[in-house]
Amino acid sequence: MANPPSEEQLPEREGLEISLPAALELCKLGLGTMIDIRQAFEIELKGAVPDTVHIPLMEVKQLLGHALNENEQDTLDAGAPTEIDVRGFFKMINKLHHGHDHILLCLCNSGRRSLHAAHMLRELGYPKALSVAGGFQAWKKLQAAAPPA
Repeated sequence: MANPPSEEQLPEREGLEISLPAALELCKLGLGTMIDIRQAFEIELKGAVPDTVHIPLMEVKQLLGHALNENEQDTLDAGAPTEIDVRGFFKMINKLHHGHDHILLCLCNSGRRSLHAAHMLRELGYPKALSVAGGFQAWKKLQAAAPPA
């Protein structure tokens, strides 16, 4: 799998990041929606977080005309593309952000790519976008630590 962006390439975390427990609470209260930005093959390999919306970041970046770095292109090339288009992306984001007035809680594998996703969404005019710190790895740890139901 491709290497994640270096620390120097990451957007400033302050104001863009939220803890996993806080993000889950926002979802539970109906104030936020978790958006899994991983590629489809990553979800198939590692698993999905329940009740998330899947919007693959690399495909969206490419659709919007953003240049992909080598690592991002490798990640995009590693799996089959999903059937997302620009209209579908904005329709989905607008429904969540404007229609439901939800906070967009971006989730990736480790919390690095989701910083870029939250930053990109804010640049596109969605000020209620946040990155979930620790990403899917934090969610797996939380699930492992939870007492059996």
